[in-house]
Amino acid sequence: MENRYSGTGKRKNAIASVIIRPGKGDRVINGKSIQEYLKSDVLVMDVEQPLKLLQVSESMDVVANVRGGGLSGQSGAIRLGIARALALISEENRVALRKGGFLTRDSRVVERKKYGQAGARRRFQFSKR
Repeated sequence: MENRYSGTGKRKNAIASVIIRPGKGDRVINGKSIQEYLKSDVLVMDVEQPLKLLQVSESMDVVANVRGGGLSGQSGAIRLGIARALALISEENRVALRKGGFLTRDSRVVERKKYGQAGARRRFQFSKR
């Protein structure tokens, strides 16, 4: 069996299961090409960052299954999954990814709406009379 490394990434409500393996630079997300799935160049660039940092972008294939959330959260989850998988390859990768901030999970999520209010923090309009 060939070398495969897997990582799980989470961001907002998105969960991504990522497998990376030596190859010719193919990127597949939920059975579609990365450009077809994410649509935005900014999101594609966001996903590619850990691979570019380690200069393995042309020599690694990425296969990701992602569910939940929107495209922005999903791209962040895939990025974390890729970084975690790359960190398994060698300790030097782990140090470089940690220094670049790619192994830190972004824990920000949408705050829940509270009762008696219009939203999470927005109050209903006050009327004196």
